[in-house]
Amino acid sequence: MPELLPQTAQPTDASLAASGRRVVEIEARALEHLATRIDGGFSAACQLILACRGRVVATGMGKSGHIARKIAATLASTGTPAFYVHPGEAGHGDLGMITDADVVLALSYSGESDEVLTLLPVLKRQGNAVIAMTGRPQSTLARESDVHLDVSVPAEACPLDLAPTSSTTATLAMGDALAVALLEARGFTADDFARSHPAGSLGRRLLLHITDVMHAGDDVPRVGLDATLSEALVEMSRKRLGMTAVVDDSGKLVGLFTDGDLRRTLDDATLDVRTAMIADVMTRGPKTIAADQLAVEAARLMETHKISGLIVVDEAGRAVGALNIHDLLRARVV
Repeated sequence: MPELLPQTAQPTDASLAASGRRVVEIEARALEHLATRIDGGFSAACQLILACRGRVVATGMGKSGHIARKIAATLASTGTPAFYVHPGEAGHGDLGMITDADVVLALSYSGESDEVLTLLPVLKRQGNAVIAMTGRPQSTLARESDVHLDVSVPAEACPLDLAPTSSTTATLAMGDALAVALLEARGFTADDFARSHPAGSLGRRLLLHITDVMHAGDDVPRVGLDATLSEALVEMSRKRLGMTAVVDDSGKLVGLFTDGDLRRTLDDATLDVRTAMIADVMTRGPKTIAADQLAVEAARLMETHKISGLIVVDEAGRAVGALNIHDLLRARVV
C-alpha cells in the first residue's frame, strides 16, 4: 500500500493572504539589496552593449532561460536589438546564430549551468564579449565573463528554498535596469517604441495622425455662411458626422453646427426653424485641430471640452477635414 501524504489543515483566507504578502515582502527586500549592487559593473555592461555592432544574445537554462527570453524581448522593444538562444540548442548548431559582433548575456543563478558553460570556450574563441548574471560572484560563469552582474538574493520566497522566486525577480529587474539605462542613453523616444509595436494599442495611439482617420474632400460636411438652417441639416444628414462646418467664400472656417446645437435651437420657441439662417445659430470659434497632429490629441481635445467632433483646418484656417469620436473608436485610438 503506498505511503499517504501527511494531511494538512484546510487553509483559511487569512493564511493564504498572509502567504502572498510574505512572498511580496521577501522579494521586495531582494530588490532593495539588488539596488545597492548597481555599480561600476553595471555601467561597464551598458558600455559594452552600447558599443556593440551586432545584437545582444541572451541565453540561460530552465527558469533563467525564461527570464533571458523576457530580457531579450524588453531590450529589443526599447532600442537594443536582441534575441534569445537556448544554450542546449546552441551546442547543437544554433551557435551559428551568434556572430563575432554580438554581445552575449548569459544567465545562471548558480553560475555553473553545464549547457551555458559549454558555450564559453567557443564564444571566447570567436571574440564575443560575455556579460554574466549570476547569484554567485565566485562561480565559473562569473569568473570567465567579461562583466559580472551580481543578482544574489538574501532568500528565496519559496519556503522550501527550492523554487527560483526572489532570484528570478532580481534577475528580471536587473534586465529591466539594463534596458531602461540603454533606452535613456540612446535617446529612445515614445515614437521609437511605437514603431516597434505597430499592432498594439500604444502603437496606434502614437503613430496615427489626424490625416489617417479624418474625412476629407467631398466627405467633409460644409455649408456657406449664407446657407439656411434647413440646408445645413440636409448636409449633416448626408455626411452623417453629426455636424457641419460653416465656411466663408474662401473656405475658411467661421463656425460649426452640431447635433447639440440643433437640440438647443429646437428648444428656442422664438426661432422659426424653417426660415432661420445657419449664421444665426452656429457656434463661432469652434475647437479645431491640424491634420499633422496625432489622433490621440483629437481624443484628448474631445474629452477635455466634452465634444464629439472636430473640424480639421490647414494653416490658413480652411476646413480640410472632419472627424468624430466614432472615427477614433474605429481606429482604436480610444
